Amino acid sequence: MANEPARRRPLNTGTVLRTERLTPHMIRVVLGGGTLAGFGAGEYTDHYVKLLFPQPGVTYPEPFDMETIRAELPREQWPATRTYTVRAWDPEAVELTIDFVYHGDEGLAGPWAAAARPGDVLRFMGPGGAYAPSPDADWHLLVGDESALPAIGASLARVPEGAPVRVLLEVAGAEERQDLPTPGDAEIVWLHRDGGQVGDALVPAVQGLEFPKGDVHAFVHGEANFVKRLRRHLRVERGLPMERLSISGYWRRGRDEDGWRSSKREWNRQVEEEEAKALA
Repeated sequence: MANEPARRRPLNTGTVLRTERLTPHMIRVVLGGGTLAGFGAGEYTDHYVKLLFPQPGVTYPEPFDMETIRAELPREQWPATRTYTVRAWDPEAVELTIDFVYHGDEGLAGPWAAAARPGDVLRFMGPGGAYAPSPDADWHLLVGDESALPAIGASLARVPEGAPVRVLLEVAGAEERQDLPTPGDAEIVWLHRDGGQVGDALVPAVQGLEFPKGDVHAFVHGEANFVKRLRRHLRVERGLPMERLSISGYWRRGRDEDGWRSSKREWNRQVEEEEAKALA
């Protein structure tokens, strides 16, 4: 999603209704009210929103409008944006659920979620999205780290009843496991880093997985370096066509979101070029 052309996205506001510590490093925030009655999620299971965090000491024009802010304020005063997956959207209750990975004071969104209290207001743009489990697939493959857990959880809830699903999730340790209900026939494997690098357990597990027979629809997301390795494995060694594969680096080790967004398009180009050579 780096270097996207400027365009007007829907601006939403929500009020924190409640929070929950799901695991030591995952915080759930449920929003309601505001402009959420018109929130347009539901088609995809990887819907995402761009959360807006005001810069300290900056007064923004009212009514709050990103186009006005970008036109009238220097870039360093624009709100910081962070991309998060919609874990759940309940249009009847008008409740939006977002899960945040939390590593203490590190980062921006995680500390905000840890400090969030009922009544706090959060502005965001979106939703975007592109993936939902295909009802025509013979089986489904869902792979990711903690950053992909919300989308994988939402996808598991949407797979057809009884559909075979293979799920491989890498988290910091056993304490980070979550309950992931699904109507599908799911085999969920939790892999623990236990201090190792992100992806070191996940990549060999996928490479060694015995694929069921039939047409697969795959969703593979998380840290960019292991995603690159798995994309090559699935495209080149397994022969999956791109139309059966949703795959992207949600983040990259050593970069914050601003740094990753600024380099993601070039990174994607290099990955595609290397893949094309391997498939030639």
